[in-house]
Amino acid sequence: MTGKCCCMVMKINIDCHGCYRKVRRVLLNIHELETHLVEKECRVSICGKFIPQDMAIKIRKKINRRVEIIRIQELSANSETRDQSVKISNALILR
Repeated sequence: MTGKCCCMVMKINIDCHGCYRKVRRVLLNIHELETHLVEKECRVSICGKFIPQDMAIKIRKKINRRVEIIRIQELSANSETRDQSVKISNALILR
């Protein structure tokens, strides 16, 4: 089931390199996500077509850690907005 195209920033406790690898591996295996960014400051940014609350629950179940949603930005399905989502994901990577 796919939802609207959106970007979501979450807070996940990432203590060590093993936790980082576990979060990254889980995000790579979720097919609804187009891009993701795992930062060392316990922030995870994801973009794609999904329902934000369901995705947070799915990630929480797979990594067995608390997931807190910080910000959700919904994007419309226009081609102009698609380009905007690519720019946003690139901006998230550059941070």
